[in-house]
Amino acid sequence: MMKIINKAWKIITKIGFSLPIHLRDFKLGLSLVIILILSSFLLFNPVSAQDNTAEGFKQNTAPITLDGIRLFKVSSSGEFTAQDRADIINSKLQEAVSSQESIELEIRQNNDLPTVWLNDRYLLTITERDSQAGNNQQGQAEVWRKKLQISLIQAQKERSLKFLRDAFIRSILILSFAILCNLILGKFWNKSLRHFFKKVIPVQQTEDQEQSKYHRSIDLFVSLTLASVRVGIWMATILYIANQFPFTRRLSFEVTGTLISTLTSDIISFANQAYSIPDVLFLIALLWILIVSAKVVSDLLRSRILNVTGINRGAQEVIAVIIRYSLICIGSIVLLQIWGLDLSSLTILASALGVGIGFGFQDIAKNFGSGIVLLFERPIQVGDYIEIGEYQGIVERVGARSTVIKTLDMISIIVPNSRFLEMELINWDHDHPVSGVRLPVGVAYGSNIEAVKQSLLDVAKVNPDILAMPSPQVLFKGFGDSSLDFELRVWISQPSRNVIICSNLYYQIEAIFRLRNIEIPFPQRDLHVRGSLPLELSSELKDLLMRLSQQQNNGTNNLDSPKTDLDSQNHNG
Repeated sequence: MMKIINKAWKIITKIGFSLPIHLRDFKLGLSLVIILILSSFLLFNPVSAQDNTAEGFKQNTAPITLDGIRLFKVSSSGEFTAQDRADIINSKLQEAVSSQESIELEIRQNNDLPTVWLNDRYLLTITERDSQAGNNQQGQAEVWRKKLQISLIQAQKERSLKFLRDAFIRSILILSFAILCNLILGKFWNKSLRHFFKKVIPVQQTEDQEQSKYHRSIDLFVSLTLASVRVGIWMATILYIANQFPFTRRLSFEVTGTLISTLTSDIISFANQAYSIPDVLFLIALLWILIVSAKVVSDLLRSRILNVTGINRGAQEVIAVIIRYSLICIGSIVLLQIWGLDLSSLTILASALGVGIGFGFQDIAKNFGSGIVLLFERPIQVGDYIEIGEYQGIVERVGARSTVIKTLDMISIIVPNSRFLEMELINWDHDHPVSGVRLPVGVAYGSNIEAVKQSLLDVAKVNPDILAMPSPQVLFKGFGDSSLDFELRVWISQPSRNVIICSNLYYQIEAIFRLRNIEIPFPQRDLHVRGSLPLELSSELKDLLMRLSQQQNNGTNNLDSPKTDLDSQNHNG
């Protein structure tokens, strides 16, 4: 398998790195590497792994352990199951180690069967099922006796104060080394990996947005690898320290055994078959590989093949989406069959799923069905300038559930596909991108209407965004309250620039009107006053106005008096 992975990596490197590499190519190459590695692993290992796991846990055997070290396995015998025999033997071994007596093991014959005795106490009988291939019962008994002798002596040695002191010192040293490695990794990991990527994957001078995406991807990859290495170091440290002491090793073995038995026990029963957590994870991994592979294939087809054929973006998107979801559907059916699931047994599940979709997921199903209709009828395509409700913008992507519209303000709006079939849709680019623009213009009464018409036509002719065919038109709309109303009709080929083109036309119209002395009028308003002139005032209002006038005159005299006094002093002086 490693040869296949290395060969695949060389092929990808030869294909991908021989061309200028962008961020998209880097992501694509990384996805291909992951898919090939996982596919190779799952292709060559899943059957054997599942078979080995099944054999290991379905055989009627149980392990004999001492301080967390597995010595051998025993099978069932008579009324005792394999686990019952293992529990009895394990308890006797623990008693012998704890007693600190000298270990003496011997083999005796009992009813023509070899038995193992520990310190003149019966320990176990070697049955025909216990003997492994190539060994008879007597030979198997001798092998187990030697293994038990060595393990028991080692277990007693590990309980001495000298061994525990040395193990504690080793654990402190390993823990200090792990802390030092974490500190060194935190300082040098980012710098070394970034330097490596700059050499292996050079970045071309692209847009700032592309470069920022590239740097974010590199930062994420570096952070994930650093976290993975640190987790691996600490896990290895914990396992090493746990294996230094008998009681921690035994606890680790019990926890690991409980975890393995929990994970490998059947949790799902379906169609007369039971599935464990590894089985479910294996199926999820296969489905994930299928989804990623379908996306990579559709992206490659769109960027490498369809883009060269000259097909418009909308057709490319339709073909890529159809191929992607077709691969996912067909691949899911094949994977479920390989996994061992009988699809005929899914009829009840499918009916229940249909009821669930009808009630709880009807909006999602409606949007998905609308997406299929949009992909086949194609009322909108990628690159079209559309208006739906209060939204206007360019279609960026037509997905299975929603469509992405980017407005003129560069804001992405995600619209459910069902709205395109339920509401009125305006598509300026449907069939052909030519669309008309109407600009209302008003001039003052008394203006030369022929000069106005010619000025508007001249503006339309000199503007590069206005099409010559159909030709521009100037219409006299009528007589307004304060102006003669005209309308300039022009045609453009870029509906998405409608607002900018209208603004440029108005700038040019104002400039040519100013140059040719054509007046743009102000709005006129008439004020009507009821009653006769001059106006008659009430006596109270007259008195108030008189008082205000007198106060104003008195204030003026007070301001003039200091100046008069100053002039008299200067005259006397």
